[in-house]
Amino acid sequence: MLSKRKADGRRVARGTLVSLLTAVLLGGCDGAPARSAPVQLRQAFSDADFAALVDRISEPAGYFDTDNLILNESGYLTVMDALAKTGIEGGAYVGVGPDQNFSYIAQVKPTIVFMTDVRRDNMLHHLLLKPLIERAPTRVEFLAGLHGRVVPPDAAAWQGRSIDAIVEYIDGEPVDEDGLSRLHEEIADAVRAFRIPLRQEDLATIQRFHMTFVRAGLGLRFTSYGRASRPYYPTYRQLVLETDIDGDQASYLSSAETYGVVRELQLANKIIPVLGDMAGPHAIREMGVVLREMGLQLKAFYASNVEFYLWRGGTFDEWEENFASMSVAADAVIIRSHFPNSGGVHPSAVRGYYSAQILQPAATFLRGGFSSYWDAVTRGVLELRVAG
Repeated sequence: MLSKRKADGRRVARGTLVSLLTAVLLGGCDGAPARSAPVQLRQAFSDADFAALVDRISEPAGYFDTDNLILNESGYLTVMDALAKTGIEGGAYVGVGPDQNFSYIAQVKPTIVFMTDVRRDNMLHHLLLKPLIERAPTRVEFLAGLHGRVVPPDAAAWQGRSIDAIVEYIDGEPVDEDGLSRLHEEIADAVRAFRIPLRQEDLATIQRFHMTFVRAGLGLRFTSYGRASRPYYPTYRQLVLETDIDGDQASYLSSAETYGVVRELQLANKIIPVLGDMAGPHAIREMGVVLREMGLQLKAFYASNVEFYLWRGGTFDEWEENFASMSVAADAVIIRSHFPNSGGVHPSAVRGYYSAQILQPAATFLRGGFSSYWDAVTRGVLELRVAG
C-alpha cells in the first residue's frame, strides 16, 4: 500500500493532469488549469453559469457498454417509501444514469443536482431531456415530445389526468412524421443555447437518441452492446407506471406535482450533467468544492451498481476517498441497485424484481473498512418497509 504522502502526491498529480485534459477538451488551455470564481448560489443559473459548471466539473469521457437511454432496474421505486421516511430534503443530489434519477429528485426536492457518468452519451442524453422538459408544462406534452407524438389540443386539461390515461394516449397516437423535423430543429437550437461546447456529431447523437425513443415508443428497453437482452429488462412504459413498495405509482411522471419539481429545476439550470467517473480524480471532488462554495451539503447519491465495477476494477478505494471529500450531510443517504449475479440475493430484494434497490446511510459508508463489494452494499442498509 502507498504511504499517505505518496498517495496524496499521486492524487494531486493525477488531478492536475485531468484538469489540464479537461481544459483542452472543453475549451482550451494556456498551460495551467484555470481557476474558477467561486459559485454563488442563485435562484436560477444562467446558461453561461450552467455551461461553466459542466466545464469546471467534467473529466475526460470514459466507456461503458450500454446505451444508457433507459435503466434496467424495474424495481427502482421500491426504495421510495423508505427514502420518504428519512425526511431528507433539499441540499444536493448526485446520480448516475438516465431519468430514473428524476423520481428520486422529485422526492428529495434538492436545491441542485449533478448527473455524473463516465459516458459522454449520458451527458448528451440529459441535454436531450432538458429542452423537452423545459418546453412541456404538462406531462402529456413531455411524453408526446419525447416519443414524437402529436400533443393533444387541450394539453392544459391533462394536468390532473392519471399517468395511466397519459400513457394510453401516447400508445394510441402514431408518430408525428410531419412535426419531427421542426421538433429536432427546436431541440438543436435549445441545446446550442446552453453554450456547452459541442461537436456536430454530438448534435447528431442527440437526434439519434431522440429517434430511438420515437421509433420504439413506450416499448423502449435497455440495450447492452455485446450482451444479450434479458427478460427482466423493463420497458419505458413499465418504468413510468411503476409503483413503490406499497403499490402506489411513484415515478416523477405519476403526478403534475412531482413532474413540476423536476421541471422547475431544469428551468433554473440546476440539473447539471457532467462527465465524471465516481472513482475518477476530479469530478466528484470538484463537486464537493462547488457545494462548499454554495453553502450546500450532499443529501442523496444514486450510485446504481457502479460500485460492483469499481470493486472489480480495483478503484473502489478511490471512490471512497472521493465521497469522503464531499460536503456530506449527517443524514445523507446512498441509493444503490444490486443484481444477484454479483453476489447473491440481497436482503433488500423484493419479490418480483430481479435487481434490489438499497438505501444506506452515508455515515455507514463513510466509516469504510469494507472487506468486499457485498460488505459495502449490505452493511447497515435501511429497511425498505418502515412501520408507522
